[in-house]
Amino acid sequence: MPLKPIFSHFQTRPLAAHQDADSVQVSLDLGLSQSAVRRTEFGFELPDGQTLTLQQIDQINADENGCYQLSANSLHKVEFFSDFTNRYYSLMPTEAAPTMLISGIPMHRIKGTHPMEDTREKLRALGRANGLVLDTTTGLGYTAIQAAQTAALVITIEFEPAVIEVCRANPWSQELFSNSKIQQLIGDSGDLAPAFEAETFNAIIHDPPTFNLAGHLYSGDLYAAFYRILKPNGRLFHYIGNPESRYGATTGRGVVNRLRQAGFSVSPRDEAFGVLAQKKSW
Repeated sequence: MPLKPIFSHFQTRPLAAHQDADSVQVSLDLGLSQSAVRRTEFGFELPDGQTLTLQQIDQINADENGCYQLSANSLHKVEFFSDFTNRYYSLMPTEAAPTMLISGIPMHRIKGTHPMEDTREKLRALGRANGLVLDTTTGLGYTAIQAAQTAALVITIEFEPAVIEVCRANPWSQELFSNSKIQQLIGDSGDLAPAFEAETFNAIIHDPPTFNLAGHLYSGDLYAAFYRILKPNGRLFHYIGNPESRYGATTGRGVVNRLRQAGFSVSPRDEAFGVLAQKKSW
């Protein structure tokens, strides 16, 4: 099914400068491509026959943190409330790929960077993703999508079904559903990761929510499970947070200690706001 046209203020604000033109170029997929839209009395007619009205453009322009789909000429913000976690999940635009807000907290670094570059930094810190890779927190799927460029298969786990609904609306996440090298699992990584057989994965990417939101994903028991399911010399990248912040420094010390207790050799990857842990080969 084709994606519904989706906009943020990055796409609609420039339309104000072209209100006298018969036809202008605008992105209908948050910057991935450009399409011609025709100026009408009431707004801009899209290729699918819908009209994005001037009032709707004003609504989008007034919300710097929102993305909006147009369906049957009605505007709908991409946001979901989960009765499962009692949290709001929404798509937040950037000048490049969007990030996701969980109860107002962005899930990627966006200050001085953007979500795709944030993801690339994590994968560079891990090293080339080969063989079978475990991505413990799907989020918008950017990590799984980029890892699948070189891995044989990426298994990605998402705890919250509402997050998958955000992904379905996000043009930048669509390869999560179409790439045969990506396998999605729904559940808690704290439960699912320990269930894999020993020495299954070549690499693990662990990018959990903050400790306050998911403390069990920082536990020594989980790190021991990661060690067991990694192949000899297997690598784990663990995102922690800004090492220069109080949270990053405090959380990082505990993470490093527990990873070493699990058997890993650990080295900092400050540029990616995390650490690289490697399973020893005996």
